[in-house]
Amino acid sequence: MVSMFWATSAASILGFAYVGSIYIWRSEFDRDHPETIKRRFVSAFFTSCLCPPLVYIFGNAKLLEQHGLTAVIGIRTEGLIAASVIPLALTMVLFLGPIAMLLSKERDRMLFHPLYWSQSLTDLIWWRNHVVAPFTEELAFRACMVPILLGYYSPQGAVIMSPLFFGIAHFHHMIERIRRGQDFQTAFFISSFQFAYTTVFGMYSAFLFVRTGHLASCVIVHGFCNFMGFPDLVQLMHQDPKKRWVLSAFFCLGLSLFFWGLMATTEESLYMNNIYVWTNSTLTKSASTQTI
Repeated sequence: MVSMFWATSAASILGFAYVGSIYIWRSEFDRDHPETIKRRFVSAFFTSCLCPPLVYIFGNAKLLEQHGLTAVIGIRTEGLIAASVIPLALTMVLFLGPIAMLLSKERDRMLFHPLYWSQSLTDLIWWRNHVVAPFTEELAFRACMVPILLGYYSPQGAVIMSPLFFGIAHFHHMIERIRRGQDFQTAFFISSFQFAYTTVFGMYSAFLFVRTGHLASCVIVHGFCNFMGFPDLVQLMHQDPKKRWVLSAFFCLGLSLFFWGLMATTEESLYMNNIYVWTNSTLTKSASTQTI
């Protein structure tokens, strides 16, 4: 139990270190100010450099010995193309309803115009939301935290445990909302909802990491989900009745197809993943032999 305690502690330290690093800068600007974003990029970079050594110290010793550190944290070439495409396609199926709603609005069709993307490449907020945050968060909370937990938890246990740290980490946005003048009750409600949403997403992302054995799958899906945002169900309810029924059908169809194809499209063999096996009992056996 002592070893399990230290592994869980290491995972929690990793999570809080990631969040704490962005608050070491004293600034009068909000989180969307270019100066704040640039400083947090630096913090995220240094935190990302510190995460892999924690895996080497606290990670599953058997996995590290057999496959090496880079493969264990999901940085490998075998199955990379599949890991970059299939999980994204699966996630787009899940978002079938929101995508249909996006395409149904003239204003939002601009998101698919080349001008939008050329402007985005010079926008620091876009880079933060769709590139830097997905990469650094997935490296810390999936690629590094999951291997640490897998030394003492089953794959299913690690998938459930790691997103809790990920969800709690997003509570720091509550501080920024209060600083901007939002009352405590509203800030807490919004942050609680964000905690629930990010925890559910974290479970899905951790599941993808274990099933594919690739960091790339998690990063790409994370960037896409940040692009789409949480499905706007309020806007759906305000559509005219006929359009609402059609869009609702797309929502239901996407959800049904997602769960129907989830296990088949994340089969380990598609990604040449011989590192993590969803039903493997050897990970849990190694947990019992490493406890003190």
